[in-house]
Amino acid sequence: MKKILVINGPNINMLGLREPSLYGSHNYAALKEFICESAAEAGVQVELFQSNHEGSIVDVIQAAYGRVDGILINPAAYTHTSVAILDALKAVALPTVEVHLTDITSREEFRKFSYVSLYAEKVIYGKGFDGYHEGLLYLANTI
Repeated sequence: MKKILVINGPNINMLGLREPSLYGSHNYAALKEFICESAAEAGVQVELFQSNHEGSIVDVIQAAYGRVDGILINPAAYTHTSVAILDALKAVALPTVEVHLTDITSREEFRKFSYVSLYAEKVIYGKGFDGYHEGLLYLANTI
């Protein structure tokens, strides 16, 4: 069975509390449950990881080399700032999908650029939890 590493960056653990008008009222536990259900439907196994620390995200990407078949990542705030995460993804050279709960193209100007998109095969934004489902299906069908 194909294995996908699902990475969530800073403040995703605060879903339900953080700006519910943007991110909705469902919490991070609900997102994890949704991801696991979506993975079962897609016929893939998932490993979930969330961190507020850039170096921890880089470490888990590096540790994925030779261990997983693809990465689904919501880099959150690091989307717009982290060359380190981009470089780690390029180094492990795994199929990668970038996902965002909100439409980053319609938010503040600084949120419109994504370093991760320079490597990701597909970028999904503005679909809420359903973006994770779409990303898992994409990876399941392409790796």
